Amino acid sequence: MGINTERDIEANLQIGPTDAGMVRLFIEAGEIEIPMDFDPEEAEEIAEELRAAAKAARARG
Repeated sequence: MGINTERDIEANLQIGPTDAGMVRLFIEAGEIEIPMDFDPEEAEEIAEELRAAAKAARARG
């Protein structure tokens, strides 16, 4: 399985700051909950990667 493998799984994604000054990505799928905390610098890097992936996807679409 890889990034190009499609699946029929619904998930919710929430993004926001925590009380501890971290940025949390919270993924919920069925009974599974995955909290992922990043310091603000890591979150900025992830945001840049998301923008680059969106740009690449637009170019393919």
